[in-house]
Amino acid sequence: MNIHKAARPFVALAAVWLALLLALPPQGAMALETVPPGNRNASQPDIPAGAVSRTRATKGSFEGKYEKIRDLIARDKKLQKKIKAAAQRYGIAPIHIIGALIGEHTYNVDAFDNMQTYLVKAASYLGSDLTFQHDGEKVLDFVARPQFSQCQSISDSYDLWSCREDVWTKQFRGKSVDGVAWPNDRFGRVFFQPLYAGQTFGLGQLNPLTALQVNDMVVRVSGFRPLNAAKAPDVYKAIMDPDTTLHYMAAVIRTAIDAYAQIAGVDISGNPGITATLYNLGDVRQRAADLKRKGGMPQENYYGWLVNDKLAELEPLVQ
Repeated sequence: MNIHKAARPFVALAAVWLALLLALPPQGAMALETVPPGNRNASQPDIPAGAVSRTRATKGSFEGKYEKIRDLIARDKKLQKKIKAAAQRYGIAPIHIIGALIGEHTYNVDAFDNMQTYLVKAASYLGSDLTFQHDGEKVLDFVARPQFSQCQSISDSYDLWSCREDVWTKQFRGKSVDGVAWPNDRFGRVFFQPLYAGQTFGLGQLNPLTALQVNDMVVRVSGFRPLNAAKAPDVYKAIMDPDTTLHYMAAVIRTAIDAYAQIAGVDISGNPGITATLYNLGDVRQRAADLKRKGGMPQENYYGWLVNDKLAELEPLVQ
């Protein structure tokens, strides 16, 4: 099979990941370098202008948004139990889910006042005619183009959608292909935002593409029905419903912890600020590969820095 030159870096990186995984000794036998607790930065890294403008637009403050999501978790005992249950399923400490919730609702959107609001919004997606598409072309038709041929043999959902995203970035983003000028924007934003300009949804502020990536793990661990990109309403309900979105959040965090252990030889499971940073940034396998190449310790961004800085207040919520 001929592989387009622009797609070869992804295939090469996938081969590196596979080689690293095959070379690993049995679980528990590999000595990992442990990331120590706390922040590496003495002061909070710069907060992006987008987060600042979103907060100003609502006449709010970061401190006020932080207190709102913290207090929501503190008073909702059912939510605390659900967080603990999801974390246990995926073998992570509950504080990692708390950290992601805190970061998202402090710097992304305000939390709703109660969980019932999320449930109502989740239910509203069912029965809708939403589709994942761009300019009338459905995403599954788009990824059936010959440019994506090297992705066809990939079975794992994370690797499959990562491959497709890589092809989009290298061969379509900001380019004219087959007489069509394609947007200079992220794959997830171009094809997976049929309703809103925003990119993420629900309690966990997940992107539909992220949910599709961890689909196989969630099906295997939680026993949920598989998500299908041809059924956008089901995907939106999964990431809007607190009963399910916490499992997708846990899977995203588990993927990050595993990637750093398996690729970079680093244990980040004891530093919620680092896992929160990766939840915010995504692309965890590439970041782990970059860390292995450069050496050193992963560092928290502004989002993860807050989580580590507030641990004394947050850890009691799930103890």
